[in-house]
Amino acid sequence: MEATLTLSPDTLSTAGIILLTIVAIESGGLFMLRVVRGQQPATPFQRAFFRAGHAHAGVLVTLALVGLILADAAAVDGPRAPFARNGIWLAAILMPAGFFLSAIGKGTTTPNRLILLLYAGGVSLALGVVSLGISLLTA
Repeated sequence: MEATLTLSPDTLSTAGIILLTIVAIESGGLFMLRVVRGQQPATPFQRAFFRAGHAHAGVLVTLALVGLILADAAAVDGPRAPFARNGIWLAAILMPAGFFLSAIGKGTTTPNRLILLLYAGGVSLALGVVSLGISLLTA
């Protein structure tokens, strides 16, 4: 017996957009290569934040795609559904943005106010995974 999963139209469009963001992550990888090779000046703080931003982008985009499929497979609905379906991909935008944007500027050694994006992404990620997890356990 073959199991078939039908993805909702919202999941199809969101997953398509998420997949297209991988081009931006690739661009970030090229930027990181320039930083690591010394072709792009960066302080140790900036190197650390740029590396963390790039890593979070790749991991969270992958997790977001898996989360969308799980949400459809479990037919997640109700008050947790918006968090379960959107929290992870929103974190995939906010957290890397927080790392990168809080470290921009020549000679930067401490994060600027845009570090708040990182915290907002953490909240979004927590809401997303907890909502999805609970939804899956109660499906």
